Amino acid sequence: MTIDIYCADEQEDVVLDLERWVALCRAALDEELVKPPAEVSLIFCTEATIADLNEQFMGKTGPTDVLSFPIDAEPQPTGRVPDAGGSGPGEPPEEEIPQLVGDIVLCPTVAARNAIEHECSLEDEIALLIVHGVLHLRGWDHMIDDEAERMEAREREILARHYRSNDA
Repeated sequence: MTIDIYCADEQEDVVLDLERWVALCRAALDEELVKPPAEVSLIFCTEATIADLNEQFMGKTGPTDVLSFPIDAEPQPTGRVPDAGGSGPGEPPEEEIPQLVGDIVLCPTVAARNAIEHECSLEDEIALLIVHGVLHLRGWDHMIDDEAERMEAREREILARHYRSNDA
Protein backbone atom coordinates (compact mmCIF):
# COMPACT_ATOMS: atom_id res chain seq x y z
CA MET A 1 0.00 0.00 0.00
CA THR A 2 1.20 3.47 -0.84
CA ILE A 3 0.29 7.10 -0.79
CA ASP A 4 -0.71 7.83 -4.37
CA ILE A 5 -0.01 11.32 -5.66
CA TYR A 6 -1.89 12.21 -8.82
CA CYS A 7 0.09 15.00 -10.44
CA ALA A 8 -1.03 17.14 -13.37
CA ASP A 9 0.77 19.97 -15.09
CA GLU A 10 -1.98 22.10 -16.63
CA GLN A 11 0.17 25.15 -17.40
CA GLU A 12 2.88 25.93 -19.94
CA ASP A 13 4.68 28.94 -18.44
CA VAL A 14 7.17 27.03 -16.29
CA VAL A 15 8.97 23.75 -17.01
CA LEU A 16 8.58 21.48 -13.99
CA ASP A 17 10.29 18.34 -12.68
CA LEU A 18 7.06 16.60 -11.69
CA GLU A 19 8.80 13.54 -10.22
CA ARG A 20 10.76 15.77 -7.85
CA TRP A 21 7.63 17.54 -6.62
CA VAL A 22 5.66 14.31 -6.23
CA ALA A 23 8.50 12.88 -4.12
CA LEU A 24 8.56 15.98 -1.90
CA CYS A 25 4.78 15.91 -1.53
CA ARG A 26 4.90 12.23 -0.55
CA ALA A 27 7.69 12.89 1.98
CA ALA A 28 5.72 15.75 3.56
CA LEU A 29 2.61 13.54 3.79
CA ASP A 30 4.72 10.84 5.42
CA GLU A 31 6.11 13.42 7.89
CA GLU A 32 2.54 14.38 8.71
CA LEU A 33 1.74 10.73 9.45
CA VAL A 34 -0.62 10.13 6.54
CA LYS A 35 -1.01 6.37 6.46
CA PRO A 36 -1.45 4.44 3.22
CA PRO A 37 -3.58 3.80 1.38
CA ALA A 38 -4.14 7.48 0.69
CA GLU A 39 -4.56 9.73 -2.33
CA VAL A 40 -3.60 13.35 -2.99
CA SER A 41 -3.80 15.43 -6.14
CA LEU A 42 -1.02 17.89 -6.92
CA ILE A 43 -2.07 20.20 -9.74
CA PHE A 44 0.06 22.89 -11.35
CA CYS A 45 -2.24 25.38 -13.06
CA THR A 46 -2.45 28.73 -14.82
CA GLU A 47 -3.02 32.11 -13.19
CA ALA A 48 -6.54 32.25 -14.61
CA THR A 49 -7.43 28.88 -13.12
CA ILE A 50 -6.09 29.66 -9.65
CA ALA A 51 -7.73 33.11 -9.73
CA ASP A 52 -11.08 31.45 -10.45
CA LEU A 53 -10.57 28.94 -7.64
CA ASN A 54 -9.43 31.68 -5.27
CA GLU A 55 -12.59 33.67 -5.93
CA GLN A 56 -14.92 30.67 -5.87
CA PHE A 57 -13.60 29.02 -2.70
CA MET A 58 -11.81 31.77 -0.77
CA GLY A 59 -13.88 34.80 -1.81
CA LYS A 60 -10.70 36.63 -2.84
CA THR A 61 -10.00 38.40 -6.12
CA GLY A 62 -6.98 37.57 -8.25
CA PRO A 63 -4.46 34.76 -8.45
CA THR A 64 -2.69 33.27 -5.45
CA ASP A 65 0.27 30.91 -5.26
CA VAL A 66 -1.26 27.79 -3.69
CA LEU A 67 -4.64 26.52 -2.53
CA SER A 68 -5.36 23.36 -0.57
CA PHE A 69 -8.64 21.50 -0.51
CA PRO A 70 -8.82 18.86 2.23
CA ILE A 71 -11.28 16.06 1.51
CA ASP A 72 -11.41 13.32 4.14
CA ALA A 73 -10.69 13.41 7.80
CA GLU A 74 -9.08 10.27 9.15
CA PRO A 75 -10.68 7.17 7.66
CA GLN A 76 -13.51 5.64 9.63
CA PRO A 77 -12.91 2.25 11.23
CA THR A 78 -13.98 -0.61 9.04
CA GLY A 79 -15.91 -3.69 10.04
CA ARG A 80 -19.27 -4.68 11.36
CA VAL A 81 -21.20 -2.61 13.82
CA PRO A 82 -21.22 -2.85 16.84
CA ASP A 83 -17.92 -4.69 17.20
CA ALA A 84 -15.96 -3.12 14.32
CA GLY A 85 -14.59 -6.58 13.62
CA GLY A 86 -13.95 -8.30 10.32
CA SER A 87 -16.34 -8.78 7.48
CA GLY A 88 -17.67 -12.03 8.90
CA PRO A 89 -16.95 -15.74 8.54
CA GLY A 90 -16.35 -17.04 5.07
CA GLU A 91 -16.35 -13.59 3.47
CA PRO A 92 -13.23 -12.46 1.61
CA PRO A 93 -11.60 -9.41 3.18
CA GLU A 94 -12.51 -6.19 1.46
CA GLU A 95 -9.80 -4.09 -0.13
CA GLU A 96 -8.94 -1.15 2.09
CA ILE A 97 -10.42 2.11 0.79
CA PRO A 98 -7.84 4.88 0.41
CA GLN A 99 -8.15 8.04 2.45
CA LEU A 100 -8.79 10.94 0.07
CA VAL A 101 -6.52 13.49 1.70
CA GLY A 102 -7.22 16.32 -0.72
CA ASP A 103 -5.98 18.49 -3.55
CA ILE A 104 -3.13 20.96 -3.73
CA VAL A 105 -3.38 23.47 -6.58
CA LEU A 106 -0.25 25.51 -7.25
CA CYS A 107 0.41 28.26 -9.78
CA PRO A 108 4.07 28.27 -10.91
CA THR A 109 3.68 31.70 -12.57
CA VAL A 110 2.67 33.32 -9.27
CA ALA A 111 5.36 31.30 -7.50
CA ALA A 112 7.96 32.71 -9.92
CA ARG A 113 6.95 36.27 -9.04
CA ASN A 114 7.00 35.45 -5.33
CA ALA A 115 10.45 33.87 -5.63
CA ILE A 116 11.83 37.19 -6.88
CA GLU A 117 10.17 39.03 -4.00
CA HIS A 118 11.38 36.42 -1.46
CA GLU A 119 14.87 36.43 -3.00
CA CYS A 120 14.98 32.69 -3.55
CA SER A 121 14.93 30.33 -6.52
CA LEU A 122 11.71 29.26 -8.16
CA GLU A 123 12.44 25.68 -7.04
CA ASP A 124 12.79 26.82 -3.42
CA GLU A 125 9.47 28.65 -3.67
CA ILE A 126 7.66 25.67 -5.21
CA ALA A 127 9.12 23.34 -2.55
CA LEU A 128 7.85 25.62 0.21
CA LEU A 129 4.41 25.89 -1.40
CA ILE A 130 4.07 22.12 -1.72
CA VAL A 131 4.94 21.57 1.94
CA HIS A 132 2.67 24.49 2.88
CA GLY A 133 -0.16 22.89 0.89
CA VAL A 134 0.35 19.51 2.58
CA LEU A 135 0.26 21.12 6.01
CA HIS A 136 -3.04 22.80 5.14
CA LEU A 137 -4.42 19.43 4.06
CA ARG A 138 -3.49 18.13 7.51
CA GLY A 139 -5.26 20.92 9.34
CA TRP A 140 -2.43 23.38 9.94
CA ASP A 141 -3.31 27.05 9.65
CA HIS A 142 -1.71 30.47 9.96
CA MET A 143 -4.59 32.77 10.78
CA ILE A 144 -3.06 33.91 14.09
CA ASP A 145 0.60 34.66 14.81
CA ASP A 146 1.25 31.65 17.08
CA GLU A 147 -0.20 29.25 14.49
CA ALA A 148 1.79 30.94 11.72
CA GLU A 149 5.04 30.58 13.66
CA ARG A 150 4.40 26.88 14.39
CA MET A 151 3.46 26.25 10.75
CA GLU A 152 6.55 28.03 9.42
CA ALA A 153 8.77 26.07 11.82
CA ARG A 154 7.19 22.81 10.64
CA GLU A 155 7.72 23.83 6.99
CA ARG A 156 11.41 24.50 7.67
CA GLU A 157 11.75 21.18 9.48
CA ILE A 158 10.24 19.16 6.62
CA LEU A 159 12.19 21.06 3.96
CA ALA A 160 15.46 20.57 5.86
CA ARG A 161 14.91 16.80 5.84
CA HIS A 162 13.48 16.30 2.36
CA TYR A 163 14.48 19.12 0.04
CA ARG A 164 17.80 20.13 -1.43
CA SER A 165 17.94 23.25 -3.54
CA ASN A 166 19.41 22.92 -7.03
CA ASP A 167 21.34 26.09 -6.18
CA ALA A 168 23.17 24.44 -3.28
